[in-house]
Amino acid sequence: MTLTLAALLIGLLAGVLGAILGLGGGVVVVPALGLAADALGQPLPIAATIAVSQVGVLAVGLSGAAGYLQRGLVRARTGYLYAPLTIAGGVIGSLLGLVLPGQAVATVFAGLLLYSAYRLLRGGRRVEEGGPESAWAAPSMGFAGVMSGLLGIGGGTVQVPVMNLLGGLPLREAIATSTFIMGLTAVGNTLIYQAGGLLDPDLACAVALGVLLGARAGAGLQERIPAAQLKSLFAGLLLLTAAQLLWKTWA
Repeated sequence: MTLTLAALLIGLLAGVLGAILGLGGGVVVVPALGLAADALGQPLPIAATIAVSQVGVLAVGLSGAAGYLQRGLVRARTGYLYAPLTIAGGVIGSLLGLVLPGQAVATVFAGLLLYSAYRLLRGGRRVEEGGPESAWAAPSMGFAGVMSGLLGIGGGTVQVPVMNLLGGLPLREAIATSTFIMGLTAVGNTLIYQAGGLLDPDLACAVALGVLLGARAGAGLQERIPAAQLKSLFAGLLLLTAAQLLWKTWA
């Protein structure tokens, strides 16, 4: 198996899971592509896998958002309100990603996943219902943008809990709106990594094709999964990915 074919398969899986869980798929692409590259004898620095993941985030954001818009699940006003914050944060995070050591980035990535999983599992008071918006919602969305640029994760790992727990959006609408926002944010992130010379066009195209094929199916499957199960699945995926990344980085 070539690395390009592996990237296509990883992108397909990331597209399905990303659209279902409101992620850009980076929680799948970044660690899985790194492991595949090692297994095939073509190791990649984490910054290069993050650069490829940014294209996957862009693809799943555009494709997944189209499906959610058709179903009326996207809170467009909320999306346009938060998008400037995530875009600005994404630019900052991408610039940091060009200069920070790979081990530091990987550790921050794992820590973010663990915290997001904890918040989802502890924040069970809101699943389908909404609530009043917290003053912490806006700065938290800016932080999500920084993480998206730095880690190539789309920001959904922060955006979904923030909009559900602090922004008062029902979980399904938070996932749909997060998918909409991440597509806008990923444009700037991708351009910065391209300018930094870290983006492999072949791998990026393979991942993008995979997520485009998977995201449309994932957007439809999301509506069939009960909200409580969706939340548990989301948290479980984050915990598994964090453990895998910490093992690879520090073992």
